[in-house]
Formats: sequence, structure tokens, C-alpha cells
Amino acid sequence: MDCNCTNEYKQLDQKDIDFLINLLGADRVLVGENINEDYSHDELGGISKMPEVVAQVLSTEEVAKIMTYAYENTIAVVARGSGTGLVGSSVPIFGGIMIDLTQMNNILEIDEENLTLTVEPGVLLMEIGKFVEDHDLFYPPDPGEKSATIAGNISTNAGGMRAVKYGVTRDYVRALTVVLPTGKVIEVGGKVVKNSSGYSIKDLICGSEGTLGIITKAVLKLLPLPKKTISLLIPFANLETAITTVPKIIKSKAIPTAIEFMQRECILAAEEFLGKKFPDNSADAYLLLTFDGNSKEDIEKDYDRVAKICLDEGAIDVYITDTDERKEAVWSARGAFLEAIKATTTEMDECDVVVPRNRVAEFVKYTDELQEQFNIRIRSFGHAGDGNLHVYVLRDDLPKEQWQKKLHDVFECMYKKSVELEGLVSGEHGIGYAKRPYLFNQLGNDSIDLMKNIKLAFDPKNILNPGKVCQ
Repeated sequence: MDCNCTNEYKQLDQKDIDFLINLLGADRVLVGENINEDYSHDELGGISKMPEVVAQVLSTEEVAKIMTYAYENTIAVVARGSGTGLVGSSVPIFGGIMIDLTQMNNILEIDEENLTLTVEPGVLLMEIGKFVEDHDLFYPPDPGEKSATIAGNISTNAGGMRAVKYGVTRDYVRALTVVLPTGKVIEVGGKVVKNSSGYSIKDLICGSEGTLGIITKAVLKLLPLPKKTISLLIPFANLETAITTVPKIIKSKAIPTAIEFMQRECILAAEEFLGKKFPDNSADAYLLLTFDGNSKEDIEKDYDRVAKICLDEGAIDVYITDTDERKEAVWSARGAFLEAIKATTTEMDECDVVVPRNRVAEFVKYTDELQEQFNIRIRSFGHAGDGNLHVYVLRDDLPKEQWQKKLHDVFECMYKKSVELEGLVSGEHGIGYAKRPYLFNQLGNDSIDLMKNIKLAFDPKNILNPGKVCQ
């Protein structure tokens, strides 16, 4: 949908454009037909609005000067990376200035003594993984979209598949350089392992979806690179049996790096999308587990225990994927699920709920009931090990009005169910613009008012990414 929002922000005129051109040069200021349509939406594309100008920045100083000017003139500003979000966080719903950070993409320092990596905000997740691996080090957060920028990951506190063992992005952010909405620059955190020095502004910035400040530098925590990795692909007769096995795996203390669940429909879609076969597509449901460690013996001890649990609980078989070829076949399919599902329909929207691990099966079963009740296709996959589900509602050939009505009704049911199961609105994709009503319904006035007051303390004029999260 297009967002036709009324607002109290200054509409840009030639004086404002000239300020940006004088600061950045004409080649890094995009206006009018020179602004690519991609800047108007994120990956899911359900919300669309063009910025009035795009400023392609190269330094903290440039960002600070733009924010100072915008604050003085009450101009709305949105920061953007690769645009891989799924809730409209980077859509400029009030127009204004879009600050494109993708050209701030330098790896600044690797500190092997303190196990840290210092990067600019536009460095891609895939680039970080490869760079640190070449130094025999490891950056654990592993969201599915590897072309996302690191600042985007930090802004949504992205999780990913390895969260079961290693945690989420916030756990690996040591320090940040942040430009505030007023144009002031602050440094938060440091290369220290422990920090009890007042309120943790750093942790507040993580997950704030670009509403409190613009990240222009990050110091990330690294770990030594595990020497061995082995995956298990485990087919089950049905998804309920597969997912109810997960708490038993966790309880066994054999801690997998990842525990993913997937259904046959997603695998078939990925096979068609990628043009290559999955190792097995005969079962209705699968668990995909990864184990890592420094010796094959240690890993084997863990995965033998887990394999026995799964077979005792009704698994059809256990496939060990210990070669590069097998790993690539399995994980490339898992990584392609979102794009593969998207390719099978005309439009879709996502419910990114997180529920307690022992309630995942109940929630997925409920989505199957909704599929029948509303006569609409629903596809799901996700992180069974941490309870984060990715549930996609597909439009197919539905007329626009009927689609929007069904989508609204299905989402109302799913978010209500997540609350009933003691879950939360979003596990890792954030709230952005699209999921605000569900956040408001779940948290209630007191919590939302507290969030609004935090926003007010950072951004008295509400110019930075307005209309998102709690606003």
C-alpha cells in the first residue's frame, strides 16, 4: 500500500537540496527521477513512499551535519541500509531526507587480542563472516538475509539460526558511534567485556529500528572459529511430532548451534526456486540441526545423543550432512525459503512471532487451522530452538479488498494466539510501521508511554524515522 500520511514536517525546497549538494556534491544527492523506486519500500514491499531526496553519505561528520540541519528545520529523516527489512522500518512514510549508509562500508580494524571487529554501518553480514573467518575467528549472529548491513542487523537486534547456542546481535555489540537526531555524536560502550557504567544506551540503540539515532560505527565481539561443523537433517511424519521433540533435545544438554523446522511445501518451493534437489523431500516435516566444536569426537557425542532422542520420539531417519556438498544443498535451500515462497504468490505478509519453545507446535497447528478457516495459503518455517516462527500469509489471486480483509483477520488471530501462548509480537524482524497496532495491543498504554518518553528524550522534535515502532 502507498502511505499518504499527513504531517507537520517541512517539505524540502531548493535551499534544502542546495545545502545537501554543497555538503556531499551533486553526484551523492539524488532527487526526482534520479531516485530509484527501490528506495520507497523494503524487501516485503507492502508499504511504499518515496523520499524527497536521498543523501549518500561517507562519514559520521556528514551524517551529523545533515541531522543538525534537519533538526533545525524540522525535516523528517530516515536512515537506510540494504532495504532487506520486512516491516517497513526503512520506508520514509513522511518523505523528507533518506540517508543512504551503504557506501560507508569499510572494515576499519580487527583486534585479535581483544577479539573485536570495528566496522562502518554499511558493511554486509556476508562480508563480516568471510573476513573474520580468514583470521580464524567467528561472528556468530546468522540472520537469513546475508546481504543485510550490520547497522540494519543491530537496529532490529537480528537473531537468526545460531541464536540457540550463541544468542542474538545485541550480545555481540561492544560499542557504537551514534549520531543523535539533534546532530550530536555520542560514543557508547567500548572494547570491554564488562560494563556497569550507568544506563546501557548501547543496548537501547540495539533494536530501536533507527528511531533513536543513526549508527555510523560498530565494534563487534568475535569468538574463536569452531574447527568442525556437522548438520543433521531429520525427517518426521508430521510437524507436531518434529517440534515436540525440540524441548527434549534442549533438555539433553547437547546444545546444537541451530534447530530449524521446515515443512515439505517450503522445501519443494526452494527446490523449484533454486533449480536443485534437497537431499530428501519425502517427509511432511523436518528438523535441521547443526553442531559445532573443536573436535569431531565432541560433536559426534552430542549429535549421537540427539539422533537417538529423535528416533525414540518417532523420527523417520537421521541424515548426517558432514560434507561441504551436502551442507550447501541443505543450507542453501533453508536460506532461500523466503524468496522461494515469495516467488509462488503475488503478494505476502509475515507474522514474526516468538513463543516459548514448548508452545511452537501448538502455534503452528493453529496456523494450519487458520488456513482452512479463511481459505488462504499460509506457509511457515523458523527457529524451533528459540521459538521464533516466520509465518507467511499469501495473497495468490485474491482481489485487493478481499486480501486486505483476510490478511487483517488472520493476523488478528495469530497475534492474539501468540499472547495467549505467552509469546511476543516480534522475534527478530522488528515492529517498523506495519506491526505497530499489534505491539500497542500487546504492551498496553503504560509500556507504550514509557517507550514514547524514551523517544522524546532522544528526539524532541520526532524527526528521526517518525511513525515507527511506538509512535
